[in-house]
Amino acid sequence: MDFIDLKTQQNRIREGLNVRFDRIFEHGAYIMGPEVTELEEKLADYCDVKHAISCSSGTDALLIPLMAWNVGPGDAVFTTPFTYVATAEVISLLGATPVFVDVYESTFNIDCEKLELAIENTISEGKLTPKAIIPVDLFGVPARYRLIEEIAKKYDLKVIEDAAQSFGATIGNRRTGTFGDVASTSFYPAKPLGCYGDGGAIFTNDDNLASKCKAIRIHGTTTDKYNSELIGLNGRLDSMQAAVLLEKLTIFDEELDLRQNMSNHYRKNLQNCQYIPNNYTSSHALFSILLHSSQKREEVIHKLSENKIPSVIYYKTPLHLMDAFSSLGYKEGDFPVSEGLSERILSLPMHPYLSKGDVELIIDQIQ
Repeated sequence: MDFIDLKTQQNRIREGLNVRFDRIFEHGAYIMGPEVTELEEKLADYCDVKHAISCSSGTDALLIPLMAWNVGPGDAVFTTPFTYVATAEVISLLGATPVFVDVYESTFNIDCEKLELAIENTISEGKLTPKAIIPVDLFGVPARYRLIEEIAKKYDLKVIEDAAQSFGATIGNRRTGTFGDVASTSFYPAKPLGCYGDGGAIFTNDDNLASKCKAIRIHGTTTDKYNSELIGLNGRLDSMQAAVLLEKLTIFDEELDLRQNMSNHYRKNLQNCQYIPNNYTSSHALFSILLHSSQKREEVIHKLSENKIPSVIYYKTPLHLMDAFSSLGYKEGDFPVSEGLSERILSLPMHPYLSKGDVELIIDQIQ
């Protein structure tokens, strides 16, 4: 059994992929070719936003908007410690300071009450200037954007929706990619919509921000590629990856439905699953449960392994306890919910091509 099955998916789309690859070999525009333009148009249409800007990774999709806003030393950016390192890494890369905020135990997403308290504390201390919030849609479940956007407006902060895991999810009639001032997503192969390498995208309705992001991803250039107007980076998406994503988009909604079906079957038989609020949908990038203790988790992992069933711990170490962020001065006990989740959480196989029998076999090892 595979944790994520890309082979079955590839067999479904191989013919279309070959056609698209042949076109690229013919026109020879391997970087920022016509496939990239087509992909950006289709992504913008899918999310109903004015601008979808492709880039080289989900990490760059977070970094580029921060660069466009001139986030840097002395600035505070608020985010969660219970996520992949890239979310906070980009803040530190620019010399700004990640200010961590604990999460809800139910959704695993940033706690809005604690967020506002962290902002107030930062203002009171007077050492840093609050600049932005990066909520994370963990495992595919969107954060509480109505409350987050109200808080951001109150304190005049920017919001980047980290939708690396949630592309295709919704709150009401709005898809992820439409919340905050700008959204980012990742097309890493394991994501619900993934390419065969690294890739990402930025979504916004802000024309000025979009122009800056487009320039930054190509070394800060606009009309003259030999005259950089801004400090930028090499953040372009190549045509081959765009072709993969275009072909996968043709079956993406169907795959989301299949993921939902498997999630429903898990949820009927397992307790302590990630909570999905009413009127929300998840992309089900990962399916995670909470065990009663770290010892119980190890027992379940062992039992699954004996039956050749893979499982993964996302995330074993909260960001505030990682060596990379030790200079921030956080210690064990500062974010008890995130720390507790890290000790008990376990992710189970989740992909569109799981069978009901596969899920029942997994459930049998846990119950």
